[in-house]
Amino acid sequence: MKRTGPTNEWTKELITALHKLGVEKEVSLWRMVAHELQRSARAKRVVNLMKLDQHTQENDIVLVPGKLLGNGELTHKVTVAAFSASGSALEKLKQSGSKYIQITELMRTKPDGSGVRVIG
Repeated sequence: MKRTGPTNEWTKELITALHKLGVEKEVSLWRMVAHELQRSARAKRVVNLMKLDQHTQENDIVLVPGKLLGNGELTHKVTVAAFSASGSALEKLKQSGSKYIQITELMRTKPDGSGVRVIG
């Protein structure tokens, strides 16, 4: 039988940390994100900046449990944490004055998950 799910050690550690934080703090957000990241690469979520722009407001904190792509424009400032992001998405985030952070940094700053929106 073929192996499914992540084989990258960093990804496995991130999933374990997310699940552990979710159990310790009793926050379903982190357990849900851990579950999403366990999917195969083809099943991971993909979000374009256009969708981010439509579903967020100024200064929102957004978590993308997959890849952020640069299709579209972002017209307001947001803080985005994503599993991965394309170069064009990072460039457009910077141009809009938005901030891109790692999921681990979001876990440290918002361990209770309050104010975090999941898009994807």
